[in-house]
Amino acid sequence: MGLEVQRDGKHSFVGRNDRGAEVRLGRTGAEGAFSPAELLQIAAAGCSAVTAEELITRRVGEDAKFRVAVSADRREGASELDAVHVAFDVDVSTLAADQREALAGAVDRAIERLCTVSRTLKKGIPVTESFPEA
Repeated sequence: MGLEVQRDGKHSFVGRNDRGAEVRLGRTGAEGAFSPAELLQIAAAGCSAVTAEELITRRVGEDAKFRVAVSADRREGASELDAVHVAFDVDVSTLAADQREALAGAVDRAIERLCTVSRTLKKGIPVTESFPEA
């Protein structure tokens, strides 16, 4: 099966993977659902979080909690995003200034090198569609 999105009602869809995970999709503002543009942003933030997790927990502590906020720039009426902004919120108060700077640099380098979503967005790739002929 891989990945799929299935319509289950008016403006209501469910995305699934073959491991049993599901996510609700809909138009912007649909109750209980993510819009596709929101999922793109969540993917960027999630990829950054997953990529940085070990670097953060190794320096801040194994049970460190952190949050990754994400936002996007979008021109009014545009059907595209102009930029995605990912911001880490992690308590680094136990680290010295040079340790905080080193951690921030390590996180940036790891994301630049390993985060599939951010790397793909920065690169820009073709997206193709197909539709049955008969």
